[in-house]
Amino acid sequence: MKTSPPSETSKSVLKGDQPTPTPTPDQVQPESYEEQHVHQVYEQIASHFSSTRYKPWPIVESFLQSLAPGSIGLDIGCGNGKYLAVNKDIFIIGSDRSSNLVKIARHHEPHAAVVADSLSLPHQDGRFDFAICIAVVHHLSTRERRKEAVESILRCLGTGGRALVYVWALEQRGSRRGWDESGEQDVMVPWVMKSGKKAVEEGAEKERTFQRYYHLYRRGELEEDVVGVGGEVVESGYEKDNWWAICRRRG
Repeated sequence: MKTSPPSETSKSVLKGDQPTPTPTPDQVQPESYEEQHVHQVYEQIASHFSSTRYKPWPIVESFLQSLAPGSIGLDIGCGNGKYLAVNKDIFIIGSDRSSNLVKIARHHEPHAAVVADSLSLPHQDGRFDFAICIAVVHHLSTRERRKEAVESILRCLGTGGRALVYVWALEQRGSRRGWDESGEQDVMVPWVMKSGKKAVEEGAEKERTFQRYYHLYRRGELEEDVVGVGGEVVESGYEKDNWWAICRRRG
């Protein structure tokens, strides 16, 4: 079923801010929108972003540790590769759209990391024991593309293979962001990168703010998308302002 792209005005999530006058996904091609508001941003902030991403999330770590020795799988949207070395008894091929993040991820030998788009994965279908995709799918700007990404992940799995998918939740009333069920699902989230003292002395700005596009998932939406593309939800839940689902190919 084809769904319409979001029509709400994307906005900054800083409390008290007025909506950011950024074109919404329905006003430009999704690919161009994501290139500007996701891919280009992560290329620029890669090193700074990586320095803040070092501790594995508990459920992701538990999922990886539960895998049988010798399992071979994928980390789709691996970022700096922080999950590649969690379990020394498995092998992971990481991929990310950001070449600068992939350069960092490649340090986690013997695991591999390649530049790849989540909607055009360079892997054979049905060959992998597992996959993880952590905080990635929510950067796709239409539901059709988000479902396509989930379908691509499931297609890589072999018989009995499982995938763990994480997305940001709309229901974050208790977080510093303060989002809740009544809020908009399509938002721009700021990333503030401060310059070092030496760079400032040489004329650089003290700080730069980059706006990243996110789709915030409501309760049950991730599971609906998994089932909608022919998958089966094995287990799902909520952790630290995220919805997650462990899923597999049906049949």
